Amino acid sequence: MIVFPAIDLIAGKVVRLERGDRAHMKIYSDDPAAQARAFAEQGATWVHVVDLSAALEEDEEACAANRDAIKEICAVDGLSVDVGGGVRSLARIDELAALGCKRIALGTVLVLEPGFAEVAAQAFGDLLVADVAARDGMVKVNGWRDGVAASIEDVVGQLTSLGFKHLVFTDIARDGMQTGIDVEGYRRVARLAGFPVVASGGVSSLDDIRALAQAGPDVIEGCITGRALYEGAFTVSDALEAAREGSAC
Repeated sequence: MIVFPAIDLIAGKVVRLERGDRAHMKIYSDDPAAQARAFAEQGATWVHVVDLSAALEEDEEACAANRDAIKEICAVDGLSVDVGGGVRSLARIDELAALGCKRIALGTVLVLEPGFAEVAAQAFGDLLVADVAARDGMVKVNGWRDGVAASIEDVVGQLTSLGFKHLVFTDIARDGMQTGIDVEGYRRVARLAGFPVVASGGVSSLDDIRALAQAGPDVIEGCITGRALYEGAFTVSDALEAAREGSAC
């Protein structure tokens, strides 16, 4: 199971939000590349980067600072970058690929422009990831600010037909809250998708990581953890060891 330490970016700074709420933001670092190097030094081979300024449609200065940060993170030796947030055009996919990102997530367009998402998935193949976030079974878009008349079943159930092979699924109610994870919920999402899920939202302990790994590679491809790392609940090294322990059970 892949462990993805999270680096969420606003205006070039490393932040965490509670349940995706911009009003509840904590800044952890003004040097995202240094944070990425620290994760790599602890054994991380992947990092999950979210361009929140792009997702929240902030001003050009904030978005430019994030682009610079993503470029610097991609230059960290031994680290593959999975990036998302505000990816709504083929030009943006091309831009992120040129920076060196190894996976690029599409979120809002999956729901609002499924025709575009299908074209992009066919054009870019394994580079693209479906990024779906939901609260109480209903999907949210535009940086989790807007609800749509689409359920998890509606959106996740069509991913294979659109051509996606990777899925990050976020439980918004748990994201940034360190409340623990819902393994059965991820099992359900994996069944709907027809392929394993990267679990996001609520990973708060090593037991959560072990439980996800124990669910097996057919259910869980990886997990994303952010606030627990920044608040010192455990380290990346601890998380990687817990994933190995869980996979061995």
